[in-house]
Amino acid sequence: MEFILNTIFWTLALYGLYEIIKNIIYINTYTKFKSKGIYLIIGVKNQEEVIEGFLRSTLFKILYGREEYFRNIIVADLKSTDNTKEISKKLSKEYECLKVLSWREVKELMDNIDEG
Repeated sequence: MEFILNTIFWTLALYGLYEIIKNIIYINTYTKFKSKGIYLIIGVKNQEEVIEGFLRSTLFKILYGREEYFRNIIVADLKSTDNTKEISKKLSKEYECLKVLSWREVKELMDNIDEG
């Protein structure tokens, strides 16, 4: 039984990785995201206590570290009921590479890429 569960788990994990890679390739090929690099999409929900610190540390690594292959960070809000989206939007005004979208907007972007 454990073997079957592990097999299912790893199959789903590999499929998820495949989907992520496929979406990155589609974004790079069919959208305005033409420059070389990786676009990081972060899904968040009700994380107002930690989101600012997390984003600032991530931005610091990207902007001032050796992470030059990152181009944009997209924060996908999953219908937060706290101030997560507002905090993220405030940071997006400070950092040009940070974008804040709703999950629906990210999904529409991905759907349009598949049609492209």
